[in-house]
Amino acid sequence: MSAARTYRVRTYGCQMNVHDSERLSGLLEDAGYTAAAEGDDADVVVLNTCAVRENADNRLYGNLGHLRPVKDAHPGMQIAVGGCLAQKDRGEIVRRAPWVDVVFGTHNVGSLPALLDRARHNADAQVEIVESLEVFPSTLPAKRDSAYSGWVSISVGCNNTCTFCIVPALRGKEKDRRPGEILAEVQALVDQGVLEVTLLGQNVNAYGVEFRDRGAFADLLRAAGRIEGLERIRFTSPHPREFTDDVIEAMAETPAVCHQLHMPLQSGSDDVLRRMRRGYRQDRYLGIIDRVRAAMPDAAITTDIIVGFPGETEEDFEQTLEVVRQSRFASAFTFQYSKRPGTPAAEMAGQLPKDVVQERYLRLTALQDQISWDENRKLVGRKVELLVAAGEGSKDAQRGRLSGRGRDGRLVHFRAGGGVGADGVRPGDVVETVITEVAPHHLVADGALLSHRRTRAGDASEAGIRPTTPGVSLGMPRIGVPEPLPVLTSGC
Repeated sequence: MSAARTYRVRTYGCQMNVHDSERLSGLLEDAGYTAAAEGDDADVVVLNTCAVRENADNRLYGNLGHLRPVKDAHPGMQIAVGGCLAQKDRGEIVRRAPWVDVVFGTHNVGSLPALLDRARHNADAQVEIVESLEVFPSTLPAKRDSAYSGWVSISVGCNNTCTFCIVPALRGKEKDRRPGEILAEVQALVDQGVLEVTLLGQNVNAYGVEFRDRGAFADLLRAAGRIEGLERIRFTSPHPREFTDDVIEAMAETPAVCHQLHMPLQSGSDDVLRRMRRGYRQDRYLGIIDRVRAAMPDAAITTDIIVGFPGETEEDFEQTLEVVRQSRFASAFTFQYSKRPGTPAAEMAGQLPKDVVQERYLRLTALQDQISWDENRKLVGRKVELLVAAGEGSKDAQRGRLSGRGRDGRLVHFRAGGGVGADGVRPGDVVETVITEVAPHHLVADGALLSHRRTRAGDASEAGIRPTTPGVSLGMPRIGVPEPLPVLTSGC
């Protein structure tokens, strides 16, 4: 019997792409492939691409260039390209990189195994791009990356027409899943020990638009919060235009929903927001921030900001700085505007010189770093509950630390030695500790742990087990009661 073909999926871009890659892994494993061991060349390499970031095209073709000699030295190896850039470039990918075997788009993720088989049988590249969603991704199998935290897609696509964004053209119009299907997938994950889920949507709080229920997202948060064993619920990314007070109420009233909110600003200038077609103005945005803080004083609010949008004046930019000062964001993802082919903004007059955009960008990041530092200093001496994470601290090993996320989403590096049950701390466990020092982008807790709770997720992490879902639909998970986890002899 020949050995199973191996695969590796490389992911670029947003959380939606990360979750799509879990589906791709699940599909390949269902088709008989196995994950390639670290350091080994895979028989199939899948590049799940993003078209949003600057120089995405150059990055893709650079990576494909690096793969060519690997493929030449590995007879039978296949290379597949999917995601947003594949949806955009289509056959151009095979023209520029003829050693690619398969190109598939954002709407036909489920076709990958068949396309690989066809390309191998025909000894010819297969390019299949469809214009609308064939199967909702969550009806496909998934091999999850994490034993303790899971992505759950509640919608795909977007009905907005932001002039800087190409996503609606590549992901299509919004399609919403039914609440029963979403809750069944959450339950399936919790049954396997997952403690935290993040609800995903291109415009997550517009959920329900397809079946005309404006209160659907708040109702979904409350319903998910009633699932026993689910300790943390997050969601990303909402849009200020559709953000309603019932969502704030659901966040405040549902214990499992974390007091963390990512609310993209993009610009503080009403004139720039109009040209961006964002559908809200500065007053509305700041009003949302004020109401969130009134309901949840401990909420950590983060944002996205674009600097140097076409026609942005110094006065416009100062308005952005003023909103940042008033909002006191915990952190911000800041971007220098760059043209995206196919977007209205790419054709607008008033494209700014690079040096002007760079200078404004540096002023913005300096201001936000100072605010983040000031806000983090207020947390010194405060007790925090952390869900222990894997791979979040690049220097943890040399400093004798582990890392975890607080309920507000902040990253905390902590000492695992000493304290209650500390010797057996694993990713997926829950610990309590006290913040001792801070930096703009993380917190440190170097004292003894106050508590340590071992969890099923921690057991699974230690055993190398990851949740798998074969796809859920019609409100019922298609997995049975999970097998008991193996008895572990290590740890306390």
